[in-house]
Amino acid sequence: MTRNVAVIVGSLRKDSWNRKIAHALMERAPAGLTCAIVEIRDLPLFDQDREADPGPAGVGFRTAIRGCDAVLFVTPEYNRGVPGVLKNAIDLASRPWGQSVWTGKPGAVVSASIGGIAGFGANHHLRQTLMFLDMPVLAQPEAYIGNVASLFDGDGKLANEGTAKFLENFMQSFAAWVGRFAKG
Repeated sequence: MTRNVAVIVGSLRKDSWNRKIAHALMERAPAGLTCAIVEIRDLPLFDQDREADPGPAGVGFRTAIRGCDAVLFVTPEYNRGVPGVLKNAIDLASRPWGQSVWTGKPGAVVSASIGGIAGFGANHHLRQTLMFLDMPVLAQPEAYIGNVASLFDGDGKLANEGTAKFLENFMQSFAAWVGRFAKG
């Protein structure tokens, strides 16, 4: 059975390191996982006065998440937490109250940073939010990609063999996690 995975990148920058990591992860997805990035760039700011109708981009985002079997989050760290655009996307799709599209969807978190701490704060900040949203989140292996700028070649392709193997193993574990918790 093929499972559809929404990949959400917490950075808007077209050439972001996290987007590159997301592509490297998708390239290493095992048979049975179909991964596609679901963009968050055009989402409106969450506004409780408009939560029932967040406009076409918000409705489209909710529909995309509702239609997937699992979610893979790839995020940088901003000020020891998740980027505001990522938190906004999560909040927008969790409302109106009782209609969250996240509920029960298996998920995983990968954080990447140019620094050595590798987005540890954002990774755990995001996990805390996802647990509240009733998403079973892959606990092991944890994925913190530090010094990410040194891992890619001039064409933006992952050039570090150790990281490539780690990402491959991570995706194998995630596939098993999705198989365990995905509905249907």
